[in-house]
Amino acid sequence: MTTIEPTRTALVAVHLQNDIVGAQGAFAPFFRAEVERTGVLKTAARVLDEARAAGVKIVYTRVAFQSGYPDLVPNSPLLGMVAQNKCLVDGTPGAALCDEATPADGDVVVTHQRVSGFRASELDIVLRGAGVDTVVLLGVATNASLEGTAREASDLGYRTVVVSDGCSAASEAAHNASLESLGLLAEIVTSDELSAAYTSRAAGVSA
Repeated sequence: MTTIEPTRTALVAVHLQNDIVGAQGAFAPFFRAEVERTGVLKTAARVLDEARAAGVKIVYTRVAFQSGYPDLVPNSPLLGMVAQNKCLVDGTPGAALCDEATPADGDVVVTHQRVSGFRASELDIVLRGAGVDTVVLLGVATNASLEGTAREASDLGYRTVVVSDGCSAASEAAHNASLESLGLLAEIVTSDELSAAYTSRAAGVSA
């Protein structure tokens, strides 16, 4: 990939929450096996650390609802499962970010109630206010909230980058199919390629 300009880039970590990626989370039957097989949380932690060191803005998106779900519109099977499993209630451990995704000073956490992190949230305002024109995404699930957020980022005019080994889905097949589709809208890179893009820019600047 070409170089990344850190001062105009945000790394958006999608739904790294206990109920979604945790071993005891409500969605563990769907996502945990692939989370463990791929080591995606370890990769995400490394990518987050490298991005901070490079001066990239870090934004976490988390989905959470009020107790009793007055703000949940279960118009899809995925959102219907939230109410059925009584999970992702704001203020509970399940809705919190997992240990591997603990925010640092200066990081931003955006809470939303739809599949895309941009929908009815302050994400676009936060990014544009920071002068961001490039969005790098990782998280779970590749074919749900990550894909939805990436598609909307592309539609909003952002240069969109997806870290292939920094995300996972309920199955390897679903993950790969999503990346294949997103390749028409975003740059698909590995975590090593992303790291090299920061390094290449730094080398160019020093030269």
